[in-house]
Amino acid sequence: MPQPDPAFEKGLPSSPYAERLVLGSVLIKDTAFISVSATLAIEDFSLDKHRIIFRRMHDLAERGERIDRITLVNELMKHSELEAVDGLSYIASLDEGLPEILNLESYIGIVKEKAVLRDLINMSQETIHRCMMGNEDPDRILASAEERLLKLGEDRAKDDLVSVSAVINSVPGGVNAFLDPSRRLSGVGTGFKKFDEMTGGLRGGELFILAARPAMGKTALALNIAQNVAVKSGKAVAIFSLEMSKDSLLTRLICARARVDQQRFRAGFLRQDERMLLQEAAMDLIEAPIFIDDTSSSTLMDINAKLRKLRAQNDLGLCVVDYLQLMPTPSSRNSNANRTQEVGILSRGMKLLAKDLNIPMLVLSQLSRAPETRPGDHRPQLSDLRESGSIEQDADIVAFIFRPEVYNPDRADLQGVAELIIAKQRNGPTGKIRLTYLKQFTKFENYAEDLEPEPAAG
Repeated sequence: MPQPDPAFEKGLPSSPYAERLVLGSVLIKDTAFISVSATLAIEDFSLDKHRIIFRRMHDLAERGERIDRITLVNELMKHSELEAVDGLSYIASLDEGLPEILNLESYIGIVKEKAVLRDLINMSQETIHRCMMGNEDPDRILASAEERLLKLGEDRAKDDLVSVSAVINSVPGGVNAFLDPSRRLSGVGTGFKKFDEMTGGLRGGELFILAARPAMGKTALALNIAQNVAVKSGKAVAIFSLEMSKDSLLTRLICARARVDQQRFRAGFLRQDERMLLQEAAMDLIEAPIFIDDTSSSTLMDINAKLRKLRAQNDLGLCVVDYLQLMPTPSSRNSNANRTQEVGILSRGMKLLAKDLNIPMLVLSQLSRAPETRPGDHRPQLSDLRESGSIEQDADIVAFIFRPEVYNPDRADLQGVAELIIAKQRNGPTGKIRLTYLKQFTKFENYAEDLEPEPAAG
């Protein structure tokens, strides 16, 4: 008889003791949870009870509460999970026997190492099963296995420190190319000339907050930028709208591109030339890589998952989220939740997502009523960001839309006048950019005097 494989007799790789040391370290010093959660996920723990404990620690940290024996036990009891983790005695034993000087980084490394090995085994077993079933195309199975292996590799490598020489050598052409702005890659162009000149375009890993009072044109400008990026660069654009339906967004996109009055379109009173323009615009947008999601309850995790799926199939150039204050968090159901803290968590999450996926995130935000009640100049300020929390801190660029005609509707000279106010830019100047707003098309355009004439042929 063949001898059993000793590897299978050992079971899946795991280190319950290291997992206990990690959880116990957090109970001794709850600030350690930041380091733990930066590397480990719930599924990285091999034992169900450790997964439950870690999940409840995460819930406490997300609400900004201390993590200790009492708060953890209380949280477990709220979810009727205390018995599932072997009761009070097990929680009390987690920090027993820990050394005076915690070697937390090593404990985390052991847990992560075992989790990666389990993932590899599970992935291999799944691949073997699909091959044995024989009802799928081999290329599809191979592509799926490659994708999962690459994802595992990305997760292992993304936190590594990189030397200065490695950063410079990663740029084609080396140090000379790195120091030559004309040869360096710039951000994605928005189609708005002065904005691109001031910012260098929208760069991967950056969070761009576009804020305004209602009816100022936040969504219109975001859609104009999204359309310009998709059509001119050919890069995919993801639009997450928590407020408007897919049909409404598409109507805006088509009418803006065709320069056809939205009201006439909705009412159905169109001339033949307008119908032709709309058809041409629709055909352009059909070919453009624009993807829309109008799920009103989208969470940060939902957006994360959908973006990763989209990026696996397309060259992703921009993500638009409309808008920040409508997005729920796990604690939103709690009537006592602090919305300012929640929005702060969301803005930080958006920044981390932009950095992790290396794409620009264009996130819309509401402003408080302060600009309307402010005497004299109604232009927005950074302090007007609604439920700001850490929005200003997390954002690389904060820009406001200001249309003076909203406050002075009777002045003909202000009709169509708009400003894009860059109030913060981490890596560049601030200032005002003039734009033209075509209300009937819900479309922003470059200010005519800012556009240079096309060079003469020949």
